[in-house]
Amino acid sequence: MTTTTAPPAPTGSTGSTGSTGRDGFWRRNRLWFAVGLALVVAIAVAAWAGTGDTRFSAPLDPQNPDPEGAQAVAQVLEAEGVDVEVVRSADALRDADVSDGTTVVVTSTGDLTPSTTRRLREDTNGADLVLVEPPSYVLAELDPDVVTGRAPDETSGECDDSRFDGLDLAVDNAVSYDTPGGCFAAGDKFVLAEGDAATSYLGAGQALTNDQVLRADNAAVALRLLGADDRLVWYVPTLDDADEDEAVSLWTFAPDWIAPSLWLVGIAAVGLMLWRGRRLGRLATEPLPVVVRAVETTRSRGRMYRSADDRTYAAAALRAAARRRLADHLRLGRGATEAEVVSAVARHTGRRAEEIGLRLASTGFVPTTDQGLVQLAQDLTQLDREVRRG
Repeated sequence: MTTTTAPPAPTGSTGSTGSTGRDGFWRRNRLWFAVGLALVVAIAVAAWAGTGDTRFSAPLDPQNPDPEGAQAVAQVLEAEGVDVEVVRSADALRDADVSDGTTVVVTSTGDLTPSTTRRLREDTNGADLVLVEPPSYVLAELDPDVVTGRAPDETSGECDDSRFDGLDLAVDNAVSYDTPGGCFAAGDKFVLAEGDAATSYLGAGQALTNDQVLRADNAAVALRLLGADDRLVWYVPTLDDADEDEAVSLWTFAPDWIAPSLWLVGIAAVGLMLWRGRRLGRLATEPLPVVVRAVETTRSRGRMYRSADDRTYAAAALRAAARRRLADHLRLGRGATEAEVVSAVARHTGRRAEEIGLRLASTGFVPTTDQGLVQLAQDLTQLDREVRRG
């Protein structure tokens, strides 16, 4: 008897070939799919994180619980029976109907513009106005004769105002103001200065922060200054209240064709990645020379200066670098002398040449502590920002 065995079925077919081709395509391009998926997830996370309310994260904000916030002072004032009302716009301040028997404290004064400063003066007529560390351009609108200066870390309140007589004020950094009267003297200036029309300038904003309110008599100073009346309006200005001619952004200087051009470049870049996004083979590795990042070099030099305790050289290096940057920005040329740079910066910022010389000139004060050296670096950075903004 003869038995016939059927031939085996073919191992490949059209359908299986197509499936294998699709699997190969996914394997060859899985890296790009993973990068695209990671990019989508990153955009989604960034969008979700950006929806959070960041209004209360500013320093000296009455609803900010962070060390730089002022939530503790606001809550203690409310516990003492003071009606604390927080306003966050110029319109809200006008609607607050400020009148006699009301204290208005303004924090984040760096966000005040000339227009909002004028509105502040009009809307607080008759009230006690307290400005916390107002910058020079705000003082120019309110009281042009006031000159700012440095203040010691700790001062005593020997003044005619019995509320602060005998109290000590201690902060890390303070500003003094040249006014006829005030408390907490710093030479011929005052940290708590009395301005015109029931206006006070507090140059020790850190005394209100959650982190430093318990130092020395800072809490007593804050409560007696802000709790003098039964009602306190806490104004936190924003740049959104600025006039149209004062609000400046990057798009203000951009031409009209820049937006569609960026879209076109982005689409072309995506198309190029899809076109050229294929693996050309196994990656080859080769040893590369050691690269030292600039930040590591900077930190190493800083440690050397600190170990040598050479603050004089470090301060001179900071001032020389600041003069070079300012000379380039003001187009004075690399051959500009120190006096020319100081004079140009003074004209550009509207400050006195003596005040600019204390920061920029090589004959300025020499820091004797690390904290003083850090403060000098911060002052030079702030001056650089003012010149670039101007």
